[in-house]
Amino acid sequence: MQAILLFLSDLIIPLFIVVILMSGFLNRHNAYADFVKGAKKGLMTAVDILPTLAGLMVAVGILRASGLLDALTRLSGNWMEHIGFPSQLVPLAVVRMFSSSAATGLLLDVYEQFGTDSRIGRIASVMMSSSETIFYTMSIYFMTVKVKKTRWTLAGALVATIAGITASTILAS
Repeated sequence: MQAILLFLSDLIIPLFIVVILMSGFLNRHNAYADFVKGAKKGLMTAVDILPTLAGLMVAVGILRASGLLDALTRLSGNWMEHIGFPSQLVPLAVVRMFSSSAATGLLLDVYEQFGTDSRIGRIASVMMSSSETIFYTMSIYFMTVKVKKTRWTLAGALVATIAGITASTILAS
């Protein structure tokens, strides 16, 4: 059974491409021209979002290098421990809202320091999978479709992130 699934998983993408090309051929439609047009639009989108990405990366770098995350950990230590959330994970929770790759770097630091099977390591793992890069997602998606007023998106995303962090603390304890 496993061999069949592996064979199908290797076959599915080439088969999908062939189906698209055959559909274009049967409908007398130039699939290659559509592909080139889509690729051009994709590159233009990448060029459009590049300044936003660069700004987010610089901001995360400044957060990490400035010591602000360590200060947040020290300031919120007693309060966070009192509600059951490890204060050592405050930097991870903050950075996760901005950058997934920077948060992954912090996650690896947590694993190194506390271990993957520790309470803190388990909470960090579940937290990474139950939260989103809010500001990255909002800036990229809203900028791409030219949304000016985000209304309740940020508030809703922050509530969802807090719910994910709370759930990770409860589930991994």
